[in-house]
Amino acid sequence: MSVLHAIRCGGYSGVDRIAAATGLDPAAVESELIDLGVAGLVTRIEGGVWGLTDAGRAADAENTAAELDAAGARPAVAAAYERFLVLNPELLDLCTAWQLRPVDGVVRVNDHDDLAYDTRVLDRFADLDARAAGVCAALAAALPRFGRYPIRLSGALKRVAAGDLEYLADDTGSYHAIWAELHEDQLATLGIPR
Repeated sequence: MSVLHAIRCGGYSGVDRIAAATGLDPAAVESELIDLGVAGLVTRIEGGVWGLTDAGRAADAENTAAELDAAGARPAVAAAYERFLVLNPELLDLCTAWQLRPVDGVVRVNDHDDLAYDTRVLDRFADLDARAAGVCAALAAALPRFGRYPIRLSGALKRVAAGDLEYLADDTGSYHAIWAELHEDQLATLGIPR
């Protein structure tokens, strides 16, 4: 995945988030961001966060369409996207279940004190992740740049299992945030407006 496309899919991002999305070294990302900035495709705002300019959004759309056409991958990506759409509501429900929990018939913020409840939700996330891996494999077979998503998604689940609970739904590196990037990537790749 290119730096430009990583920003397109992840929105305004810092160097580390872009490096995680692309698999590039942060120094290489920063160098490319400077070049993209000079070309007028990205802009830097406060706090070292980068975003696309209108010209950058147009350039990414052109590059993505050319990549899709050159690979002849539209049918495969469209089919994988249809499978993804079946999983997406489940992901949203699981994120809600992680953040909110019924207690005595009242829905409350999940304080994560009920280990049995959290374990049930995490087991459901693991099941979803296994099914999402199949969608990601189909996407990566069509366009190799999609190959980083299952690594990042499972990595977020591993962090949650290690006690970093924010990596499920509350961090820019969370399972939910990466899922949102994957969703946006499919929309951008297929030229589907949000």
